[in-house]
Amino acid sequence: MTSLDKPTESTDQTPPDPAGDARAVTEAALFEAFGGVRGMVETVVPGLLFVAIFTIDKDLHVSAIAALIVSLVLVVVRLAMKDTVKHAFSGVFGVAFGVVFAMFTGNAKDFYLPGMLYTLGLALAYIFTTLAGVPLIGLILGPVFKENLSWRTRNPGRKKAYAKASWAWGLILLAKCAILFPLYWWSDTTRLGWVLVALKIPPFLLAVWLTWVFLAKAPAPIDVFAEMEAEEKAEKEREAALTAEGGEPSGGRHRREA
Repeated sequence: MTSLDKPTESTDQTPPDPAGDARAVTEAALFEAFGGVRGMVETVVPGLLFVAIFTIDKDLHVSAIAALIVSLVLVVVRLAMKDTVKHAFSGVFGVAFGVVFAMFTGNAKDFYLPGMLYTLGLALAYIFTTLAGVPLIGLILGPVFKENLSWRTRNPGRKKAYAKASWAWGLILLAKCAILFPLYWWSDTTRLGWVLVALKIPPFLLAVWLTWVFLAKAPAPIDVFAEMEAEEKAEKEREAALTAEGGEPSGGRHRREA
């Protein structure tokens, strides 16, 4: 066998890249928390259908019912695929509130008002929670990263990153409101609807990207679930060692004393 016939051993000794792993975990967590591409589509389609139909025939009832039906269809599709439905359900509730509000007032622009008020409230929540030292984005992503609230007291670098991300979300959403509310007051339904659809995804993507940038540079999250499992395992090992030595586990002593 010639040297060319001999199998060559892999010489790739590339060390693992912790920074790359952290970025990948951050990307996965953001997709899980905010629904990814499919979640974005599900938030856009009902409003797009409403404004498209209203632009054509100016019929509030047909436009509103069509938007509500497509929201329900998206939920049914999620259920049929046994996928998470939280983003689709949030879309249904948002559309339902808009439909009820517009039907009640008879003003087609009011279909968008509940969502606009929600956006304003969310922007203020991001800002005020950050000022209070508990940035909202940390409360949202903490469970996803399995760190819960450990970043508040044990991981100051991560808390700082969450604060920056929350400021980004709050200011971006406030800028969006600064565009939409004047249109609600002074423009017609069609123009407001198309601008709202156009502003649905780009500000969201910008906020998600900035969150990714801040968290990718932050210290790794502290996995509090792994810590609890390790503590339970260590406790069981201690009790097993005491039992093997003829002693009594601490849990047994406590029960007997009680």
